[in-house]
Amino acid sequence: MKTAFYSGSFDPLTNGHLDVLMNAFRIAERVVVGIGVHPGKTPMFSFEEREAMVAEAVAQADGALRERLGIVSFRNLAVDAAAEQGASLIVRGLRDGTDLDYEMQMAGMNRAMRPDIATIFLPASVEVRHITATLVRQIAKLGGQVDAFVPPHVAERLAERVRT
Repeated sequence: MKTAFYSGSFDPLTNGHLDVLMNAFRIAERVVVGIGVHPGKTPMFSFEEREAMVAEAVAQADGALRERLGIVSFRNLAVDAAAEQGASLIVRGLRDGTDLDYEMQMAGMNRAMRPDIATIFLPASVEVRHITATLVRQIAKLGGQVDAFVPPHVAERLAERVRT
């Protein structure tokens, strides 16, 4: 079974993340979403909240895919977390040339550390290419509407979080 590892903070899950994730299911039998948990960062949502948002988004997009989805937290290198999950592929989403430059460097370093794991770049669809989790958080914190950038259940959680 070919397993792909898709890592990120997913804080929050955006429509861009979901676009890349759904495409990852086209190339792998199993996709593991690795949610990075870093002690030096304070995320808006806990790991458990982000895990639930990812699971719900996949279930809403295509319920049959839920059984092919794994979700884990990791604190180490993404390439090592991918290996721990038995992944032979690392999936990375690309929005633009800036992403490509950075991701090419990362892919090269990962390949040097784990030659048995390949990196695959999946371009984000045009309609979601501009979305970043950082901008979504900023818009939500300033009271803006984020409905066009995240799944509906994520928009609800963002609205609840910024009210409290």
